[in-house]
Amino acid sequence: MTAGRVTQAEINKAAWAACDTFRGTVDASVYKDYVLTMLFLKYISDVWKDHYETYRKEHGDHPDLIEALMKNEQFVLPKGASFYDLHNDRHKAGNGERIDKALHAIEEANGNKLRDVFQDISFNANKLGDEEQKNDILRMLLEDFAKDSLDLRPSRVGSLDIIGGAYEYLISRFAASAGKKAGEFYTPAEVSTLMARLVEPQEGDDICDPTCGSGSLLMKCGQEITRHTGSRKYALYGQEAIGSTWALAKMNMFLHGETNHQIEWGDTIGNPKLRTVEDQLRHFDVVVANPPFSLDKWGSEKAATDRFGRFRRGLPPKTKGDYAFILHMIETMKPKTGRMAVVVPHGVLFRGSSEGEIRRKLIEENLLDTVIGLPEKLFFGTGIPAAILLFRKKKPDDTVLFIDASRDYDEGTNQNRLGEQQLLSIFAAFDARVSVDKYAHLATAGEIAENDFNLNIPRYVDTFEEADEIDLVSVRAERLKLKADMAELEVKMEGYLKELGYGA
Repeated sequence: MTAGRVTQAEINKAAWAACDTFRGTVDASVYKDYVLTMLFLKYISDVWKDHYETYRKEHGDHPDLIEALMKNEQFVLPKGASFYDLHNDRHKAGNGERIDKALHAIEEANGNKLRDVFQDISFNANKLGDEEQKNDILRMLLEDFAKDSLDLRPSRVGSLDIIGGAYEYLISRFAASAGKKAGEFYTPAEVSTLMARLVEPQEGDDICDPTCGSGSLLMKCGQEITRHTGSRKYALYGQEAIGSTWALAKMNMFLHGETNHQIEWGDTIGNPKLRTVEDQLRHFDVVVANPPFSLDKWGSEKAATDRFGRFRRGLPPKTKGDYAFILHMIETMKPKTGRMAVVVPHGVLFRGSSEGEIRRKLIEENLLDTVIGLPEKLFFGTGIPAAILLFRKKKPDDTVLFIDASRDYDEGTNQNRLGEQQLLSIFAAFDARVSVDKYAHLATAGEIAENDFNLNIPRYVDTFEEADEIDLVSVRAERLKLKADMAELEVKMEGYLKELGYGA
């Protein structure tokens, strides 16, 4: 390691240790916003400090020139709003109010980049306790981030990937401890990897996640392009309904160097904000999502008059919004290149009524490409097994590939996960697109129609294992032998007891 450099592991450990300040005081689903926001503030302050010191060495006698150069930074830090200004005043009363004012000043100074990003979080909130307790907690948080192990200056960190990696690490750790709320902002990393590789993103693609959470799945698609081509020529688009989670996504993008992005805040079904200049839904090469499972009150009352025509194949049930998200995503795929992957609960595969009618139309239009059954306890916040559906606007034939990957996973105490070998098995079956005994089946459109458009995976992939035949004669002989052995032991035990004076 280069002298003075800090490693990914060191930053991860130090950032996670900073959470100790909150434990026992507020829930992880709450304090995650404070820690992640402080990490972002510390990073932009360290970049500012690093660049300022460089310019001062180069142009020490020209302070006006230095000031002009600093105005061209990616993020502008107003006077008094940096992490170090806040740290210097940490022993004074009013830490919460000072931090909030600094964040709002940074928002104002950075225009569209950070507009509203900090409005849904308040370090001065009562949830941190009374004024004295709150002030102490925030003083300790500022001291934690001032430690040498969280010196995030580019000259010391070396790569922006390490900062983004620390942010992702924290988000994953928060998800593991946030219970049901975790599903609102995080998709397990291996599931994101699986989905990103299945949709095969290409250089130049427009990529969208209409329920993007903290943005991890969306960025995984971009990283897949970079992994294959070395290029970052792509555009990321997303929308997120929860304000604090939308803010996490915005910060996450910047910390990963994803400058070519558009992340909107709002309800995708009720108010889709990714539109064209003609006020129509924008179309994308790749659409991926892990929407909320069977969302109640998804906006059914307005769906019948949807001006974008998203529900012309049918109205999803009022209390289950799964197909509302699917239909929205279908509508936003580009006519020629569009492909999408969506995580759904298994009920989407076989429930009847309006969902059955929607499912039939999607299959008859030859949009469904692949159905993949996943293991149980894979997602944060729910133990139920889920499936991934892949759709394509242009398919070479009318077949649908079914893969049953539900029995192959690495077991964990609270959470199961897909290991590298399990992912490779799925990719191999997906690429080969042939039937594999007890694992995959390539079904024709006619075969699916014969099953009344029911996509329940066991109808197509037979995983039944025949039990070994039982030889009853041998079992009876073994039983008689055991009875004889037991009788002999009883006689010996009786003899031992008499010798010891316990006999009758």
